[in-house]
Amino acid sequence: MMNRPFNLLIAGGKTGGHLFPGIATAEAVKSLNPEAEILFVGTDAPFEVQTLERYGFAHESIYSKPIKGKNPFSKLFSLGLILVSLIQSLILMKAFKPDFVLGVGGFSSFAVVVAARLLGIPRAIQEQNAFPGLTNRKLARFADLIFTSFETTRGWAGHPKVKYVGNPVREAPASETEPETIPRPGRITLLVTGGSQGAKSINAAFMDALALMDSRDRLSIIHQTGSRDEALIRQKYEDLGIQARVSAFFHDLPQIQKTADLAVTRAGAGIISELCVHGLPAILIPFPHAADDHQTFNAKALEEQGAAILIKDGDLNGMTLKQAIESLISDQKRLDLMSETLKGLARPDAAKTIAGHILNFKGRKG
Repeated sequence: MMNRPFNLLIAGGKTGGHLFPGIATAEAVKSLNPEAEILFVGTDAPFEVQTLERYGFAHESIYSKPIKGKNPFSKLFSLGLILVSLIQSLILMKAFKPDFVLGVGGFSSFAVVVAARLLGIPRAIQEQNAFPGLTNRKLARFADLIFTSFETTRGWAGHPKVKYVGNPVREAPASETEPETIPRPGRITLLVTGGSQGAKSINAAFMDALALMDSRDRLSIIHQTGSRDEALIRQKYEDLGIQARVSAFFHDLPQIQKTADLAVTRAGAGIISELCVHGLPAILIPFPHAADDHQTFNAKALEEQGAAILIKDGDLNGMTLKQAIESLISDQKRLDLMSETLKGLARPDAAKTIAGHILNFKGRKG
């Protein structure tokens, strides 16, 4: 049964937090059933298109735009756009004939999962955060299964559709090489990242922190800047006379996380799960404008376990970040304890678990 042709449609994406769990699940499905055909449906955002191309998955885009504005005419226009995306989704499904549809979040998943319901196709949603996103809160009624990353996902405790499985964690694309080596004898390898889009506040505060540090010669730095800040941050490292590996985006980030000793990062669900799987201690700076402040919920879940330090974005500056970094790199026992705690929270088989539920779903067609 596991090797019969099976078509899986994965809907959603745009950001790494939604897209990478979908990719990890797709890879797990292919490992369990090599005959499976997988199609991603989402936006035409360059990051989404280029990332799926790197991983070798087919991709189709639909028109996708969230409902915004209180003006009745704006809402009416947005509802018209939803109808367009719903028609596009129905046409795609008639052509691809999915056996199962998985929504991984992001507004582009809404019409696809609803279309699956209309066509009677088995479907599930996957929620990465401790506080469910608006799209998934709306889709919960249409889903057969709800996969959650946190055991205490807000509002869904005891929900009969919920399966707590953890957040799927991807590997680097097979085409990517190992990360460049930086001399490490006696050094702490520090990963700085603001997520797939970058974070200006983290970039600025970290460079200010470096300028204040007396112990910066103890650090080997790997810095993912986002495309907007790459040139500026490169120049700042040059001005400080510091060698670092700097890029707008690292496609081999999973490999980098395996070699790092400490991370300074946002608190999206994807990076939280990767920190746990790799046992990578972190200073977490939640994105203050995230929907429903869900990154703060994610960060607190680790802070309360003693697995991370939380700094609010409004409290972030060179001095606060310097003090947090130096408090950790001077205390190896604390770093080791944080690492062990994170590993205890990890669910490294999340992707395989979700894949198993999808392939063996009793309500599947045929």
